[in-house]
Amino acid sequence: MERNLMKGNEALAEAAIRAGCKCFFGYPITPQTELAAYMAKRMNKAGGVFLQAESEIAAINMVLGAASTGVRAMTSSSSPGVSLKSEGVSYIAGSDLPAVIINVQRGGPGLGGIQPSQADYWQATKALGHGDFQLLVYAPASVQEMVDFVVKAFDRADKYRMPAMILADGLLGQMMEPVSFPEINPDAYDKSGWAANGHKNQREHHIINSLYLKPDELQQSIVDRFKRYDIIKETETDAELYLTEDCDILLCAFGATARVVKSAVNDARAQGIKAGLFRPKTLWPFPVKEINEAAKNAKTLLSVEMSMGQMVDDIKLAINCSKPVEFFGRTGGVIPTPAEVLEEIKRIGGAL
Repeated sequence: MERNLMKGNEALAEAAIRAGCKCFFGYPITPQTELAAYMAKRMNKAGGVFLQAESEIAAINMVLGAASTGVRAMTSSSSPGVSLKSEGVSYIAGSDLPAVIINVQRGGPGLGGIQPSQADYWQATKALGHGDFQLLVYAPASVQEMVDFVVKAFDRADKYRMPAMILADGLLGQMMEPVSFPEINPDAYDKSGWAANGHKNQREHHIINSLYLKPDELQQSIVDRFKRYDIIKETETDAELYLTEDCDILLCAFGATARVVKSAVNDARAQGIKAGLFRPKTLWPFPVKEINEAAKNAKTLLSVEMSMGQMVDDIKLAINCSKPVEFFGRTGGVIPTPAEVLEEIKRIGGAL
């Protein structure tokens, strides 16, 4: 299979085009602007539509409109821009529409900085918009996974009729790595039963709507949606387990941070410390079965993040607080180093 050296942001865009994305609506913000710029160059030639919206709010509502016709639609932004999109994401979820949202995270809160961060974990997994809903959240750790997860995000969004997010960060967006593009079938799911794309008096009208004025009807729509979520939690979790079979210390990390942690785990092993790595690839649903398998022999767990510990509670809940969970992190755009993580491993190892 042919491999191409690509920057992460551009690989995301190319993967989306090859996955059948026909409409992209976005607004420039560092560190994801190259993604939108790539779409501006390629979408028209690929038979799609690129539109730089007047704002992030406009962009996500354009995605809602395009998705309602059954076409694959996507938007991208970085942390403050995703906050602006949150109301529209809730409308998309409430309308049972498939769509893909890319967040190439930067430091916050507020305008923060333009360096890499993972501090949008809570936003993505627990609070991206009002109301009872979830969205699929994928956390790539390489440029190749950015490609693979964009393809999967479009596929699963169509399958479950819900929004999906790629939660990347500025480090992955800006790095260059060789990638290959898988064979893709963008028409795997029949949308003729719900898409509002013209009917020529040959079928009943399809109404795309998230407004229910009768509380019982709204409640039933939410309950039905959560039945789908239960299926997703059973079937769609994914994680990497690295050197976990005999580990005393299980390190937990996602995205770019997991690359740093894997180096530290290897260094710890070289020094005789039994460390292992659990890397969730899906942040929602969180890989509960996988972390319990990884942690079965561990004495303690350590979450390493580019935030103030936003994944820690999910780890504790997943293992029913059966083992101690510690935290080491850097935030504000500071990237932890393998040496720093190794020192934490040694500190914990010395207390075991």
